Amino acid sequence: MRKNSRKNVRINSEVQRELADIIRAGIKDPRIAPMTCVTDVEVAPDLKTAKVYVSVLGDDEKKEETMAGLKSADGFIRHQLAERLNLRNTPELRFILDTSSEYGIKMSKLIDEVNGND
Repeated sequence: MRKNSRKNVRINSEVQRELADIIRAGIKDPRIAPMTCVTDVEVAPDLKTAKVYVSVLGDDEKKEETMAGLKSADGFIRHQLAERLNLRNTPELRFILDTSSEYGIKMSKLIDEVNGND
């Protein structure tokens, strides 16, 4: 299976949807912020690994706590994913903090400041 094939794109979206549901409703860890969002998932073509991009709303300390909570719940999340999806292999999850939304908000504020000063 190639990286950008229809099958891989479909698997990425299904894994993203299920992970978002598992993180939102299935994990009771108090370290994980309530405003945690799975922004993207990249499953390798061989289904062995997956990069999970997570956006967390809050300060830097809350982000670090959330990432630590997700890493400690990795086994539980993977088990839940295996029960929900019928894949040949359940991918090993690697959580990556996604800061693109914060960057977009910052740039939007800067653009508004420049336009307001004219």
